[in-house]
Amino acid sequence: RGRTSQHQEAACPERRMAPPPSPRSSGCSARSSIRGPMISLASAAAAAAAAASVAVATSSVPPFAEAFAPPIVVVSPASPAAAAFFSSSRRRPNRRPAIGGSVSDEERIDTVPPPTSPLSPQTFAGQVERHLIEKYGGDESIARVLESWRLLDAGYEHREFVGPQQDPPIPIADASDSDCYQHAPSYVPGLTCRQFWDAGRVDWCRKLEGSYGTIKDEFVRVTSDMAGLSARGNNVWAGALSDEASSYGTGWRTLGLLDRGRWDATNCALFPETARAVRDCGIPATEAFFASMKPGTDIKPHSDFTNFVLTSHLALVVPNNGENVCRLTVGDETRQWTEGTVSLFDTSILHSAVNESEDETRYILMFRLWHPDLTDVERDALQTVYDCLEVPELISDDPGTRFLAEQRVGMSRAFPNLEKDDEDKGGRSGFA
Repeated sequence: RGRTSQHQEAACPERRMAPPPSPRSSGCSARSSIRGPMISLASAAAAAAAAASVAVATSSVPPFAEAFAPPIVVVSPASPAAAAFFSSSRRRPNRRPAIGGSVSDEERIDTVPPPTSPLSPQTFAGQVERHLIEKYGGDESIARVLESWRLLDAGYEHREFVGPQQDPPIPIADASDSDCYQHAPSYVPGLTCRQFWDAGRVDWCRKLEGSYGTIKDEFVRVTSDMAGLSARGNNVWAGALSDEASSYGTGWRTLGLLDRGRWDATNCALFPETARAVRDCGIPATEAFFASMKPGTDIKPHSDFTNFVLTSHLALVVPNNGENVCRLTVGDETRQWTEGTVSLFDTSILHSAVNESEDETRYILMFRLWHPDLTDVERDALQTVYDCLEVPELISDDPGTRFLAEQRVGMSRAFPNLEKDDEDKGGRSGFA
């Protein structure tokens, strides 16, 4: 869709494909049926604004569609801290995508963020900004988050050739023959952009690989009864149902455990060992879900449109494991999935995937997680933005309304009580 129609859609909530979630909903159920590229700040903000006109009546927030209408784009959650994972590969990366469709000429551009200024407190976006500044005691520690929010409000879309940031670097002279371009309408300035990061240097990646046997055994056991799983689970093997996620195709299906910091208690109870492993490994995840890819299908080249989260995969079941049948391409580099191995990469860069097996489905445990260059305060501020979009009452002028909203957010982000669920099932995960 063109930019004009995107603005029109944001300005007219009734034109969106799906209604906004209820401001009283919590957990993953509201969005786990649309899991391609994660919902963007812009998309989530449009939905929140529609709810805000009702839920935050006490704060005199005008309808968001009139006050804040950036383009509707599909992106991810929010991002994190510390930089030390760099690609260990010294070989010259594979220069073409796994499946066709490189960067178009109009996408081979570099943009520069425009100057920004504080937002009007009479708008929904401005009230979210005010809430951030009040919560963090000024704007110095969250300056990049505020700039990101203002850029989004202005409709800015960041595009950049990030070849020089790779290891080894891709020279600017090769830009015209490269797919190593970043596209991030949800953009925090100053973050490293690498195709693949060195998972072997990340503590939680090593811990997660150590839990592979437990996670795979539970996954195979529970999914062996698909009928029971579908009956008891929440949005089991849901597809990417939005236009923006169409590049994922019909072969892509997901089963969510964690969505923007909120655990899905129903699905975690079906996969308790996996949920505990995700928690105990210390993964800075904003999302966690199983993802399947049918044989003979591909995911077309696309960006997930946000630079402040990275993506990680733990390969669980890979057809023809080790034979290069199932591959992932990020920018100019292609790697195969290998069972038991964690990969870490940046999906704000053009990326694609393929399962060339004839009759076997590929399964992974997938995460979206805070970018390691973010500070702890920036992570928390970005999570606060998503909390405001999910529960607009957080920015109400009424203290009682805010208190109840804060309690609801806290409850939705708490890890579910799986011990009780285990007792109810006789100490076993999945089904009896």
